Amino acid sequence: MTRSSKYLKFFAFTYLIFLYAPALLLPIFSFNSSQIIAFPLTGFTFHWFETLLHQSTLHEALRNSLIVAVSSSVLATILGILASRSATRYDFTGKQISLTFILAPLVLPEIIVGVALLIVLMQLGLSLNLWSVVLGHTLLIMPFSILIMNSAFNNLDISLEEASMDLGENQFGTFYRIILPLVFPGIMASLLIGFTLSLDEFIIAFFLTGTDTTLPVYIWAQFRFPKKLPTTMALGTLLLVTSFILLSLSEYFRRRAVNSRSSVL
Repeated sequence: MTRSSKYLKFFAFTYLIFLYAPALLLPIFSFNSSQIIAFPLTGFTFHWFETLLHQSTLHEALRNSLIVAVSSSVLATILGILASRSATRYDFTGKQISLTFILAPLVLPEIIVGVALLIVLMQLGLSLNLWSVVLGHTLLIMPFSILIMNSAFNNLDISLEEASMDLGENQFGTFYRIILPLVFPGIMASLLIGFTLSLDEFIIAFFLTGTDTTLPVYIWAQFRFPKKLPTTMALGTLLLVTSFILLSLSEYFRRRAVNSRSSVL
């Protein structure tokens, strides 16, 4: 092992500790029996998790977030499939410019996107509700979906599509029966990534939500009440575990897509 590789591993290890160590405090204090978030710990308890079962406002916010996350991830994935298919299969005037504008939310600050969407909706006279949040999250998630689906379509063997067409299948049937099953792991990865991003997203939801509060906005509101901080940390622990599971599933489908392409080749 060279000295440069040792330095690189040390840097990566230090970076991961700096990035994820604060998140490890969530489960530690969420099981602490004291309302004061400080060391030393006073005892072990499940009380803060049990409290979550009796908060109707939390349940409503969770329901709203699930509606937004499912709707926006499905919409973003459908649009991502269509955009990636056209970008990887066909050449047309303005393709690169179009992709640049579509991928712009990746580099734009979310607060700018949120304010811009709020102004547009107000100018159009549209009310702020869950569906305005769905539109905002779809705009935010779609670039991630396009990048995932671009990878899936770029590694697709075009000879399989041509063979299907030679055997008498039309373009729609080929896309539905041949192409979609081959890129299905990429579709699942896009759905899971989109769901995770939408479930945890706060800034755009803060600007575009009306009276229907989403879960991140609800959590932000709870920080005004110090007595509710342990319960909020317990909720954060559940979200952390859920996000980890979803991202692990997304990575599983991504690797499955890579392995399936390797076996086809």
